[in-house]
Amino acid sequence: MAAKVNKKRRSAVQSVVCPLIFGIALIAAWQTGLLHIVLNTDEYVLPYPTRIITIIGENSDKIMTNVWASVQVAVLGLIFGSLLGYLIAIFATVFPKYGSGGLTIVSAFNAIPIVALAPVIINWTKDVSSEAEVRSAVAKVIVVTVVSMASMSVNAYRGLTELPPFSDDLMKTYAAGRLTEFVKLRLPNSVPYIFTALRVSVPGSVISALVSEYFAEYITGVGRQIRENILIAQYSTAWAYIVTACIIGIVMYAVLMVIEAIVLKKRR
Repeated sequence: MAAKVNKKRRSAVQSVVCPLIFGIALIAAWQTGLLHIVLNTDEYVLPYPTRIITIIGENSDKIMTNVWASVQVAVLGLIFGSLLGYLIAIFATVFPKYGSGGLTIVSAFNAIPIVALAPVIINWTKDVSSEAEVRSAVAKVIVVTVVSMASMSVNAYRGLTELPPFSDDLMKTYAAGRLTEFVKLRLPNSVPYIFTALRVSVPGSVISALVSEYFAEYITGVGRQIRENILIAQYSTAWAYIVTACIIGIVMYAVLMVIEAIVLKKRR
């Protein structure tokens, strides 16, 4: 038992220490200019980490305004997409004859590139409101919703249908009705699969939010600021927003891991 615990601890330490060492080595190579030599570039196109941190500190208010805009889009789209995907999974479980076709169509959304999806939806929502800010926000949320929906529907369907051995038979021996079986067995069984879907959807929601901002009519959000600063050759500022985008993704994923650990604590 002790050996098993020690093995788990070593595995946990390695999963943290190895990426940390690699990250420190990469930043050190970047700051010392070694990375510039390897990539054959200069400090104007690839500014030093200290320069990027300085820009983030000097423009913190503006950056936080854009961060808030991007996070709102990512979170709203993630919530709507996950709820819609779960409802589709429930429909496919209750009505397998009709639902399987719907799951196939929804799964096909994963194959649509975001750079192709975003301009189409932005064009489609141009009459939603007379205000550019509202039109852009609606379009971006829809893009994130579509991206998040596919992963949730497929994984939730697995959780609702791939039951533990003999559990369905056991429910029948208790004379449980279909509703009781669904609420007591299928829904709880799908919870781990929901988090599996969210592990994919959370980074995907951030990426899709940033990409959709590239094409949005209203100039706001981290993704749009990356584009605008690259267009005017302000690469240091663009890198500041790129680093900020990475931080958004890491923080959202970390929050998900904490919630998952709390919700699935008893199961583990």
